[in-house]
Amino acid sequence: TPTSVNYHFTRQCNYKCGFCFHTAKTSFVLPLEEAKKGLAMLKEAGMEKINFSGGEPFLQDRGEFVGQLVQFCKQELKLPSVSIVSNGSLIRERWFKKYGEYLDILAISCDSFDENVNVLIGRGQGKKNHVENLHKLRQWCREYAVAFKINSVINRFNVEEDMNEQIKALNPVRWKVFQCLLIEGENTGEDALREAEKFVISDEDFEQFLDRHKDVACLVPESNQKMRDSYLILDEYMRFLNCRKGRKEPSKSILDVGVEAAIKFSGFDENMFLKRGGKYVWSKADMKLDW
Repeated sequence: TPTSVNYHFTRQCNYKCGFCFHTAKTSFVLPLEEAKKGLAMLKEAGMEKINFSGGEPFLQDRGEFVGQLVQFCKQELKLPSVSIVSNGSLIRERWFKKYGEYLDILAISCDSFDENVNVLIGRGQGKKNHVENLHKLRQWCREYAVAFKINSVINRFNVEEDMNEQIKALNPVRWKVFQCLLIEGENTGEDALREAEKFVISDEDFEQFLDRHKDVACLVPESNQKMRDSYLILDEYMRFLNCRKGRKEPSKSILDVGVEAAIKFSGFDENMFLKRGGKYVWSKADMKLDW
């Protein structure tokens, strides 16, 4: 059952994070109606949570595309949980005014609270300060009743950092801490658009980082082992991506063969999904949050 699905509807991005494991290999985006059709099929097959990701989801039609999908999933499909992962650089307050009520969780990727480190990693564009922007988005999430989440990729450049104070001040509902992961053909190997080897840390390094932040109640750690097979990932053609062999092998599109046939090729490990805490209170109506 595709309970929780991550739909990477675009591979285009305005940042150049050196370890990115879903890179801009195509510029394809499904037409809106096709995407809605696929989402309705997933709901029919048992989907409860959809997470829109990229690339950068707010690049397409200045956030209108993802906004309409969010509204469709909440209003028409009545999904318990609708979330987005974004770098946050392109989100405007008018988007919250229009679509905020339909969004349960907004996850913003932030790997460091030192702006120089963000620049080193490639998480930045022009003169915009990523950390300042993070605080602004935190405030909008409060004002428009959207649960706020932070995603951080722990790598060679930020593994020594102490983020306790900043995370506690931002007070996200979840702080997802990922160990930098190599995926053949995406951020390592001959046909890759990134070379992430220099970002990779050992399991011991990762454990030390987690230990330093063990008092942060909202921390959710994800080692390489937990991460690799425990996500249902749909690419821009609505194909499930199987990462079991360390690269992304696509199934046929659910639009062509249906969800049941496609999901057999996803390599999805449901036990690991549950073990890593993939199922949690993910509907903002149930979170009893103090906005």
